[in-house]
Formats: sequence, C-alpha cells, structure tokens
Amino acid sequence: MAILYTTVGVWFPKIKKRLIAHWIRRIVYDYHKQVGNITCIFCSDDEILRINSYYLSHNYYTDIITFDYSKNNTVSGDLFIAPNVIEYNSKKYGVDYFKELHRVIIHGILHLCEFNDISDNELKIMRENEDKALEKLKL
Repeated sequence: MAILYTTVGVWFPKIKKRLIAHWIRRIVYDYHKQVGNITCIFCSDDEILRINSYYLSHNYYTDIITFDYSKNNTVSGDLFIAPNVIEYNSKKYGVDYFKELHRVIIHGILHLCEFNDISDNELKIMRENEDKALEKLKL
C-alpha cells in the first residue's frame, strides 16, 4: 500500500517524504495495524476552510482534517493539512515549524489509528501519543 503526498493551492513543504512515510508506517505498526492508502494533501487556507465548512459545518481555519477510510485493521485515509495554519500556530506557541508540522501529520495518523481528541482525557492521551511518535522521528 502507499503513502502519497500532494498539494492544493500551496507549495510542497520541505519534508523528507521517504523518511516521513517510514515513520508513519512504524507508528501504525506500533498500534498493531497495517498501512493501507494514506494521502497527505497540503492545502491552502481557503481550501481547509472550505472543507471544514462543507464537511464539518465549522466556519474556522484548522491545521488538519482527517478523512478516515480504514477497514478492519488496515489504516487508510486522506489528511488535509494547512501549512500556513501550522506556521501561524508554531509562532503562536513558540515551537519550531517542522516540529509542529510533524505533530500535525502524526495527529492525523493517530486519528486513523482510532484515537480521538474530543474529551479532555482523549486529548491528553492523543498528546502523549503524539509525543511518543515524535521521539521516534529521526531527522
């Protein structure tokens, strides 16, 4: 199966695609799942807002929207990622842009691995798993 990357209305961020794909596979396997088809779609602010409004009825910008197509134990989905929102958030929270970008990517992957972040407890667990995953990324 494949981990693919594309863009809609933005330049492709300077990430190491093969390394990120290997990292994603490792994290998915850590949760005893198989990798199906995963597409990371880097998109403009306008596109993320359109998707958020149309599919989720939210009228605000967000850094990622995950569409989960997983079946059984195979993780598949589309991750719509807004690099400009990530850049804004990285400055707002005083963190490195690429660290925040990688956190957002793995956040989407964790959603595909059946983690949620709706309640405070779920969010705490999500953050802990993001941190564990980021420790495994060797840049």
